[in-house]
Amino acid sequence: MGVAGSVVPLGPRWHRARQVARLAAIGTGATAAAVAATGGVLLGQARQARRTIPMAQAPPPRCDGVYGAKIPGPPLTMVILGDSSAASYGVARRRETLGALLATGLSRRLHRAVRVHRFAVVGALSAGLRPQVEAALECAPDVAVILIGGNDITNRSPYSVAVRHLVDAVRTLRAAGCEVVVGTCPDLGAIRPIQPPLRWLARRWSRQLAAAQTVAVVEAGGWTVSLGDLLGPRFSAEPTRMFAWDRFHPSAEGYAMAAAALLPTVLSALGSGERRPTLAPGEGVRSLPRAAHEAARNAGTEVSGTQVRGRDHGPAGRWAQLRRRAFFGVAPVPQPGTGADSPQLEGLA
Repeated sequence: MGVAGSVVPLGPRWHRARQVARLAAIGTGATAAAVAATGGVLLGQARQARRTIPMAQAPPPRCDGVYGAKIPGPPLTMVILGDSSAASYGVARRRETLGALLATGLSRRLHRAVRVHRFAVVGALSAGLRPQVEAALECAPDVAVILIGGNDITNRSPYSVAVRHLVDAVRTLRAAGCEVVVGTCPDLGAIRPIQPPLRWLARRWSRQLAAAQTVAVVEAGGWTVSLGDLLGPRFSAEPTRMFAWDRFHPSAEGYAMAAAALLPTVLSALGSGERRPTLAPGEGVRSLPRAAHEAARNAGTEVSGTQVRGRDHGPAGRWAQLRRRAFFGVAPVPQPGTGADSPQLEGLA
């Protein structure tokens, strides 16, 4: 997700009632469209969200370093790119960051040291990925994890522009021999300070961008995991635990859930993933557009390219493998009084 200060755009476009009405009409129903047509409701909600969600303050802790340093052999290099969600804004300890959680999980699963470099920037848009990629390539990475898209939604960046920058990043990394895993745009409709009808619009915009990201990334040779409303159900039940103090970014427990959803896909991208003989309900081969559509609506869904009868493409486009990855390996959230002060990945901590 992005910097809290960019929850919604308040540029000239948002002063045009016709533009607001057109956006509101998409997927929100006639009633919401009629209400939003005046523009005042959305503008009021935008201002209220800005007041409710604090601006970014102290930078997130760094996760750079070598994990499993005592394990013999050359370390695997992982780079973390993207926005504040990739940078783990909202936590206070290094071990709670997304990069540290993924590196610890990889090191213990692969029995190999993992060197992490974080280039993610709080507030970054997809257009800001290029300098991050250029810096990352100097580290000769084996795998890159990218989380991006929330700020593109809050700033209303055109989907085509946001996706083009992401695809350029994926292709550049793949050309250098680096595997790429992208956590697609989160569902901003799950953010409680954003109220309906603005919440409904945020949800639709987020899912549209996530689907477009999935198609483009898989076509470019990467893997995707839909983050969607991964924190939504738990946030409703435990709002003070799953989100950070600003009610916008995930808490330590929230980042642990995101890492748990991403970890098996990172392992698969590196050729060390779990090989399941049978598919679970809802999994299987789809056309890439259909897989992207399903993934955008089901948090924790992995999408990767595959073949059918030796062919990459079918009548409806690129073939894709869809797997459900949500909550894989997540240990129970520690309860007060247990002495556990940080999230863990089950079997890895």
